[in-house]
Amino acid sequence: MWFIQPKQDFIAEMPWRYTNENAVMSWQIKARNYNTSGMNFILIPMVLVSIGTGFFGFNVGSIGSEGLLLPLLLGAVFFLFTISLSLFITHYTTIFVYRFTETLVEVHSWEPREVSGKAFLKWTAIILLPVVGVLALFEPAMIIAGIGPLGMGLMALTAGSQQAKQKNAKHHSFYWPDTNKIYLYPGRDVIELNIPWYNPELGKMIPTSIRQIYCKEGEREEVFSFFKARLPDVEVVEEKFHL
Repeated sequence: MWFIQPKQDFIAEMPWRYTNENAVMSWQIKARNYNTSGMNFILIPMVLVSIGTGFFGFNVGSIGSEGLLLPLLLGAVFFLFTISLSLFITHYTTIFVYRFTETLVEVHSWEPREVSGKAFLKWTAIILLPVVGVLALFEPAMIIAGIGPLGMGLMALTAGSQQAKQKNAKHHSFYWPDTNKIYLYPGRDVIELNIPWYNPELGKMIPTSIRQIYCKEGEREEVFSFFKARLPDVEVVEEKFHL
């Protein structure tokens, strides 16, 4: 999930292949590189399911309990777990790390889903376990509620590390001076470059090959100016395109 991903500087850690060329621009970004409107719509029924799960947890906690502390806590744990799982599915991001030179672009990308989930589980367990412990002093039945945060903590311990995920990162490089058309997505900090390429298997040029570049918020114009200054005759089209 975008709001709990580690804010780590990856630029210096990446195994860049073209270090013989000086970098003129470099940045990293966490981007939702898919149809965000569709995923936001899918989240609506998942929120309703999460509410239902929370109600189920409340009912389970009500069995044999005279007070409201246990039902409310179990309901909250069930709801938070389900809603976090929903966000994990619909609001995941991909980390992109870019390095530009005067002739090419290198990009490393990977999805830090397991690392994000690990952070969420760890901090949820850290917050909930002391709360359950204090409440258990007043109502011993609350010890049952500790199973939830304890399980989250164990899951966090078994999750993979950020370094392990980087080993599965995808690497791409391309010569941006070959661009023959630039696309700008209205309202989003995304640029697409169309770069024709020669397919040796077909023995001909492929006229359409889109390369997406995700820019940091508010910095798309700076990146666009970089291309426009060096490719003044290339056509620029502002329209929505498939992500």
